[in-house]
Amino acid sequence: MAPFLISLLLLAQKAPLPPLPAPLAIPSPGPATDGPYAPRAILPGGIVVPLYPAGSPYLKAEKVREPEVYNMSQAVPGRISSIVNIHNPSIEVHMVERGINSGAAVIVVAGGGHNTLNVGGESADFVPFFYNYGINTIILRNRLRKDGYNAQTDAVYDAQQAIRMVRAYAKEWNIDPNKIGIMGFSAGAELSSPSAVLFEDFDKKNSDPSDPLSGISSRPDFVGIIYPGPTPFARNRTAPPIPRNTPPAFIVCGGSGDRGHAIWAMEYYNAMLAIGLPNIEMHLYGNGRHPGDPLSDGTRMSGGLTDRSNMPFGTWQYRFIDWFRDLGFLQKPGFETKAAKDTATYLAAPAR
Repeated sequence: MAPFLISLLLLAQKAPLPPLPAPLAIPSPGPATDGPYAPRAILPGGIVVPLYPAGSPYLKAEKVREPEVYNMSQAVPGRISSIVNIHNPSIEVHMVERGINSGAAVIVVAGGGHNTLNVGGESADFVPFFYNYGINTIILRNRLRKDGYNAQTDAVYDAQQAIRMVRAYAKEWNIDPNKIGIMGFSAGAELSSPSAVLFEDFDKKNSDPSDPLSGISSRPDFVGIIYPGPTPFARNRTAPPIPRNTPPAFIVCGGSGDRGHAIWAMEYYNAMLAIGLPNIEMHLYGNGRHPGDPLSDGTRMSGGLTDRSNMPFGTWQYRFIDWFRDLGFLQKPGFETKAAKDTATYLAAPAR
């Protein structure tokens, strides 16, 4: 008998492989109860803290008990692609080892067009990336327009409250209170950019002594504005006054391939450039589309930390680390950053 036929017979007689086990530790939302919904960690070890106390006027009493809804990846077991139905907004804290801890903390705010919160690629993936540089990561779960909230007020309040919350517990989480910033993606950047300029008003509105966070500043020490939606300086909006202690910003976007978002990025940059604010850095990439946009091969542009088919736009995160290191945020906790020194110098000079 020919060797080929013998091989076929042997294969036919071979015992089948045993069935594969089911994936383990699949995250799931918490149950509905008689009290406010208790958000669960989406990654192992996350410390989850609701942003507002039960009964807060910022919350909708008729909605706060509803559980969140997780949209899971169809290809990667256990990966949460996005979350909706967020009525009890929260932060999820992921700390780094003491030996590498810079004390810096980045509050990451995912995009999703205010319809979903795309926490997979634009939040969870940053926990191990930032860990490598000694940066603590905080995932914000903010309220969404699709769930009946105003993106320019309710969602922005969530971002500002998150900054105050992280600063309030900075000692407990081994975070330097002068190295707390926020980075938003697309719709999430519609939260990070106003957080950079509207902090004074928010702090005044929330200064009642009965508030345990009263007196704790919501000013971020830095902001990331990543392929942003409209900022407070968009041409169809009334631009707010720019505080002279507005924090440094890192801005990134595709160029002509993502023209609308690039214009919004430039509007923020130009507003800061006009007053000579220090340490505002912007990268516009010639080859780059907005996450979710269709590409010529039938696929869609990815976002977050993805390589983007080996294009330079896929390395923006390393430009952020360069900028972050240059401003002194990666040095050990307790040392004044270059960013803080430059802001003090700017404040001491005559206003333009």
